[in-house]
Amino acid sequence: MQGHVKNVPRRWGEPGSLVGTHHRCVHATFWRPAITPPHSLPPQHDRDSGQSRRSVFLGRLPLGERKFLADALRTETVGGTLLLAAAIVALLLANTGASGFYDDIKGFHFGPEALHLHLSVADWAKDGLLTLFFFVAGTELKRELVAGELRDPRAAALPIVSAVCGMVVPALVYVAFAAGGGGDVGGWAIPMATDIAFALGVLAVLGTGLPSALRAFLLTLAVVDDLGAIVIIAVFYSAGISLGALAGAVAGLAVFWFLHHRGVRGWYVYVPLALVIWGLMHASGVHATVAGVAMGLMLRCSLRPDEQTSPAAHIEHLVRPLSAGLAVPLFALFAAGVTVSGGALTDVFTQPETLGVVFGLLAGKTLGVFGGAWAAVRFTKAELNRELGWADVLAIAALSGIGFTVSLLISELAFTDDAVLADEAKAAVLVGSLLAAVFAGIVLKVRARKYRSLVEAENRDEDGDGVPDVYEEGNPEFHLRMAALYEAKAAEHRRLAEVTTRHDVADDGPA
Repeated sequence: MQGHVKNVPRRWGEPGSLVGTHHRCVHATFWRPAITPPHSLPPQHDRDSGQSRRSVFLGRLPLGERKFLADALRTETVGGTLLLAAAIVALLLANTGASGFYDDIKGFHFGPEALHLHLSVADWAKDGLLTLFFFVAGTELKRELVAGELRDPRAAALPIVSAVCGMVVPALVYVAFAAGGGGDVGGWAIPMATDIAFALGVLAVLGTGLPSALRAFLLTLAVVDDLGAIVIIAVFYSAGISLGALAGAVAGLAVFWFLHHRGVRGWYVYVPLALVIWGLMHASGVHATVAGVAMGLMLRCSLRPDEQTSPAAHIEHLVRPLSAGLAVPLFALFAAGVTVSGGALTDVFTQPETLGVVFGLLAGKTLGVFGGAWAAVRFTKAELNRELGWADVLAIAALSGIGFTVSLLISELAFTDDAVLADEAKAAVLVGSLLAAVFAGIVLKVRARKYRSLVEAENRDEDGDGVPDVYEEGNPEFHLRMAALYEAKAAEHRRLAEVTTRHDVADDGPA
């Protein structure tokens, strides 16, 4: 295909699908003129044949989406590194002479008894701090539904199919091991979730950069996983529902929505209201983190005429560092401290429940995500981005097996009556996530050179206008600017050649 392509309808997720449009859930400054490089468009059938153009799986992200993704994942990468550090500290505290002190801190209770909030430190981290994590997850989900990969059902079908298969297959693997060995099948949801922060922390440790399309795919998988985890926690791991408290929480959410969409501003309004909603949700028997998700989903993503940033983008920008840098690492500090010994590790690989968790994360997530992606491409009018290969999808599928935060939470919720089994399930989460990280690291290292070249091409901006060159290759003005730059460089080299020649002649003259 040669020349500038005009009047070609674009689907969400394809190159240029957001360039030239307002990104409804992010900063208004992400708007740019529509520029679509001809070579980045997917292959197209002959127009006379009447066949529709095939969509591209893992195609280049629109510029606005790419910038938002980079900003969001930068914070998650830092949070993932802190999460890794917190998990290591927790394991050291639980397996050294400080274990007694560590257990005393975890078990220390405080809070008003009259409000049913006399909780242990570990429970405050699980039910309280993780609400921030799920609030951000709800905001991410809202953004994905309004302006992200999940906006267009046709484009969203591929990552959604991959994510759903990545939840169903691990659950089936767990049930197969647990039921086959006479174990407790109640932990079937433990290996279903992907921890995006932990996965990005692993990437940071490995020093491996991913092309933006793969990072977006990983984020979309995590968002859909979080949605599935939210539904599962609300439906299967809530007990003793108090309808009065639940009605109060719903009424509080209605007030939250009304005030927010009426334009009422001020943290002093929303923070107390959010605490009341959280307290009522906790008292209702529904897991308190559901309140965070609900409030995140209620944030407005659209821009009004006098706004440069949507409320959702602004609030997420403020809360995400607290979630990634404080809430999740503290939860990990009090949840990941399980006893690790020769006998404990032996139990992980001998008991049906823990085997189900390990193989659910390592094999179930990998096979589910990869198989779902392959089937979606195989049976739809789609094709894999020609710059990537199925090995890259396999690497992301393996990374999705790193299930930490939500998996640890569900381990506690699934085995509330058996603390020993809950700790063994947590140990299995750590082992399964570690094995998944090692496998993903091997695949990523094999492809590291390819990723470096793709990332360099995505970031190259030779004309210095702030827009990567790959987004301007269909713009005549870009090529005129580049021609002027190269002509200036050529003129400078000709001048230097003349200067060098004169110096050589002078050096060769009579002494």
